[in-house]
Amino acid sequence: MPTPVPHTTADAAELPDPKRWWALAVIAAAQLMVILDGTIVNIALPSVQNGLGMSDASRQWVITAYSLAFGGLLLLGGRIADLVGRKRTFLIGLVGFAAASALGGAAEGPGTLFAARALQGACAAVLAPSALSLLTTTFTDPAERGRAFGIYGALAGGGSAIGLLVGGLLTEYATWRWCLYVNVPIALAALGGALALLKDSPGQRGVRLDVPGALLASGGLVAIVYGSSEAESAGWADPLVLTLFAVGVALLAVFVWWQSRAKHPMLPLHIVRDRTRAAALATMGLATVAMFGTFLFLTYYLQTILDYSPLRTGLAFLPMSVTIVIGATQIAARLLPHTAPPRNLMAPGMLLAAAGMLLLTRLSATSTYATGVLPALVLLGLGMGLTFMPVYATATAGVAPKDAGVTSATVSTFQQIGGSLGTVLLNTIASSAATRYSEAHPYRSRALGEGMVHGFTVAAWWSTGVLLLAALAAAMARTPQKP
Repeated sequence: MPTPVPHTTADAAELPDPKRWWALAVIAAAQLMVILDGTIVNIALPSVQNGLGMSDASRQWVITAYSLAFGGLLLLGGRIADLVGRKRTFLIGLVGFAAASALGGAAEGPGTLFAARALQGACAAVLAPSALSLLTTTFTDPAERGRAFGIYGALAGGGSAIGLLVGGLLTEYATWRWCLYVNVPIALAALGGALALLKDSPGQRGVRLDVPGALLASGGLVAIVYGSSEAESAGWADPLVLTLFAVGVALLAVFVWWQSRAKHPMLPLHIVRDRTRAAALATMGLATVAMFGTFLFLTYYLQTILDYSPLRTGLAFLPMSVTIVIGATQIAARLLPHTAPPRNLMAPGMLLAAAGMLLLTRLSATSTYATGVLPALVLLGLGMGLTFMPVYATATAGVAPKDAGVTSATVSTFQQIGGSLGTVLLNTIASSAATRYSEAHPYRSRALGEGMVHGFTVAAWWSTGVLLLAALAAAMARTPQKP
């Protein structure tokens, strides 16, 4: 009988990590926490507003402070992961996120809550890129990688809707503060799992932090989002609004110029010059513009017009969560290895989501959930599930190890900035349309409710157009290059 040949070091390096599926559970828990926090306070927003005495104009900053800090600092967070190591960055992000959540839960005024939400976003910007790059390096087998990305994509889309459900449960049976406190035990559990299961990776040689690039990118994004929020009360032609837009565009233009000349750019431009990756990033950004804006106005429609409780509102979004999971894990993950290019999934997914959004343009003050909302949520969920999984897999394919963190951060940046802009822009569009309708129809009964719904339907028309643009962007994606 021949003597077994022992594994060499090289063979061992090629063997898959035996703990990889447990590691996926840890990564998924952290990612779910980050995604949940983008929407978990949506359901609680009316309670938060009443409890802390916020104005209608400032309430959106409970959501926007988080998503803006998250999106604005993600590229920097990705570079930190490349510099100091992914596991170490992951652990730092978890600890910081838990501390910021505890601070927000204990807030006694709007200012403290806004600051805590911004700090949560900053910590998420460190956590999310390391999570995605850890996933990319943990799963090397194409079939297993497809399943792992299917789960990750389902969390990316479904997690937002699950956040609405969890927010409803906590607001109904505890207090809105637990929408923030709940992150503390999740983060601590993920921290223990990460220490035991995740493989450490050293920082990449030759990586340096691009501080000027970080300041330019963050400043430009903040100016644009803040200008959009001011447009709700001041109008789009207000000098301050126009100035903020001009400053934001100028800073982002200088950022692109600087990245082409910096010795150690925060975002190497070759990452976004790739046509397939650029198409995937554009699809992600446009999809989340529509999705996050929809979460906001549907939350108020269900609670204000249909008189749903916070818990019932959260449950109302559950079909969307379920269909996102089905679309990502049971359809997209199974078809992607046999479907080339990825646009064959992404473009139909965005068209399906656009059809669902189109149904929401028919809402009225007398619509019912079963006929007016549910069919739209099912179509939106399936469309997002079909899209998110191939977007993540495509955007991170064929990337050099030294750029894995920043590439992962770029995907999340487009997602978070899309969500932030969608929340602000669609809230502004809906509020302005509602005001104009109420002023033009003061004699109608239930004018306030009808005006609010009119604003929602106008925002839904805009969202439909955005999703059609996303379908066009998705159609540009080709088969990604193999690493």
